[in-house]
Amino acid sequence: MANSSKKGQLVKKIFGTIAIPLIVLVILEVICLVNGRQMISNVTSFKNFVIYTAIVMITTIALSINLNSGRFDFSLGSMALLSSVFSAKITYAILGGGAGSAIMMLALNIVIGALLGLFSGAIYVLTKLPPIIVSLGVTLIFEGVLYTVTAGKYVMTEVQNASMAKFSGSWVYPLIIIAVVLLFVIVVFDHTKFGYDYNALKNGQKVAVNTGIKEVPNALLCYAICGGLMGIVGFLNTLRSSNINGGQLNFASIGIMFTAFLPMFIGGYISKYSNEKIGFLLAALCMSMLNSTFAAFSNEISASMQSIINAVLLVLFLIYLNNQGLLKKIFKPAKRLENAPARG
Repeated sequence: MANSSKKGQLVKKIFGTIAIPLIVLVILEVICLVNGRQMISNVTSFKNFVIYTAIVMITTIALSINLNSGRFDFSLGSMALLSSVFSAKITYAILGGGAGSAIMMLALNIVIGALLGLFSGAIYVLTKLPPIIVSLGVTLIFEGVLYTVTAGKYVMTEVQNASMAKFSGSWVYPLIIIAVVLLFVIVVFDHTKFGYDYNALKNGQKVAVNTGIKEVPNALLCYAICGGLMGIVGFLNTLRSSNINGGQLNFASIGIMFTAFLPMFIGGYISKYSNEKIGFLLAALCMSMLNSTFAAFSNEISASMQSIINAVLLVLFLIYLNNQGLLKKIFKPAKRLENAPARG
């Protein structure tokens, strides 16, 4: 009986984990087939699928780290852009676009992104202002520096070379990045003292502080990790577009962060049945499938229409999350009536 119960629980967890990605896959594939399209038609589209999955997954993880602790951070997109510009210019100055440029730029992106995150965290800790206010100010600072360094122009020469082309031409490298980042965040947040302290602070800040957990070092490290992750996102976005837009001002960089809202809620729902980070990966796969479908219908669906569809999906999913209890009450009695024995 106990073994049967455990098997039932396992089946429920597996089904709960893969249900949303499977539903999304079936719906989008049917839409594509009915219209004579293919979601992923060739190696290039598969490569773009993997890169976009990596971008969405890592952005979602970075957003969730501080958001789960009540620290909303608008500066994530500006960190990705500024770290990419600095690392591209430093790499080009040292290697001139030669062999190893991509690896060096990725490493610098992570380091510079972590330093930018630490800077943002230090301002939050020192000023003791609400994190949302601090993040808005930091965003404006980073965007201003970005515009000054690039003179408001696209950075192209520094990132268009054979080394970057090799990275951008393969789906293997972004897949490796997904695996490494996923392993890193699972180990750091689920299996280290820092992770235990982070979860304790997240679930009960006052109690955790009273037990001796130091909030400030934990918060600073969270900001640094978020910055490093956004450095990777900046590198992947550079691979995807082969340039960096240096003319982003007046919170234009916030758009990068908004790509993570829907997958964050989807991943949070999946986390009831699995690890939260696995949930974010599966949510990113859903968003990448949707993005690939948009690409297949690029002549019919404009960029503004894509934004509207994403916003509608976010609202619908939030409505579902907010009314789960009500839906269960509606459908459970119906189920009982169906199974009830006939009288007469």
